[in-house]
Amino acid sequence: VFARVGLAAAAVCLMVAGAVMADASYQRLSYAELSGWSDDDHAAALAAFRRTCRPGRESPLLVDQDWDGVCAALEHAYDPKAFFEATFEPVLITNDTDALFTGYFEPELRASRTFSPRFRHPLYRPPPELAGAAKPWLSRGEIEGGALEGRGLEIAWLEDPVESFFLHIQGSGRLRLTDGSVLRVGYAARNGHSYRSVGKRLAELGIMSVHKVSAGNIKRWVRDNPGTGEEMLNYNRSYIFFREVEGLAPEDGPRGALNRPVTAGRSVAIDNRFTPLGLPVWVETETRDGPLNRLMIAQDVGSAIKGAQRADIFFGSGSDAGRIAGSQRYPGRLITFLPRQAAARLLPSD
Repeated sequence: VFARVGLAAAAVCLMVAGAVMADASYQRLSYAELSGWSDDDHAAALAAFRRTCRPGRESPLLVDQDWDGVCAALEHAYDPKAFFEATFEPVLITNDTDALFTGYFEPELRASRTFSPRFRHPLYRPPPELAGAAKPWLSRGEIEGGALEGRGLEIAWLEDPVESFFLHIQGSGRLRLTDGSVLRVGYAARNGHSYRSVGKRLAELGIMSVHKVSAGNIKRWVRDNPGTGEEMLNYNRSYIFFREVEGLAPEDGPRGALNRPVTAGRSVAIDNRFTPLGLPVWVETETRDGPLNRLMIAQDVGSAIKGAQRADIFFGSGSDAGRIAGSQRYPGRLITFLPRQAAARLLPSD
């Protein structure tokens, strides 16, 4: 994968509205340099792209006219592969962070609208004072210790504290309630504490070797070590508040950062300081089943997704998607598809 990044990249420090962007390097690539480009299902990528192409979305690399042109061309995109090639230019954006491709999914968990000895771990909606509170606010440990009890902020109660913790990491989920109905929940707010990796902490303490750190192994360790395990979860002081999500079809994924449903295998969370939300991106990485070379759409963000070559792939909903996402942790490269006029401004021809 990395052998293809051989040409010297042009280092560009962008000045936008008087502010200096994070230092990054930009390198033009041709479509011939994208491993597996001709073999991909471009129509599937185009269907995901249609969900979030909206005129007038400005970002540090793009202006209104860039999106206007792209979305206008999309109206006549009868040949998906030709549309992407004519409209975008592949650009490799790098900074001083390592490339890493992880995965996320939408959990489906048993839950109840009411507290019981079985269902006793609450999901909270944001308290009204959070919006005006100094950040960081109450920590995960303080909230889990009961700081918000008795205020009527509970959306539902879960039966497993470990699954509740990982729902916070995913940021959305399907709750199968005791009456048989399904409630979709999504991200509403956070407490302002930085995300800290429990897996990394377990490795630092020698409890788990680095190569064995995975969502599945963390869940097993916490369950095998009640009390100590739940206290370890509070090492991540970040806490997510949820909201009830309506208007999604059963086959839809959760809403991403653009307030549209994400698509399994075609949506990816990125660091939008480097790659503007909504753009197509070409992903070259590995999975537990082999190489993954695929056109995806940057439709989400995440608190742990930091760096120009950092991405989180959405693998779908339910336990099978969870197992795949939990095993996903590979290097690779992410190529951003910039609208051609934006690429011309950023990297003018010699």
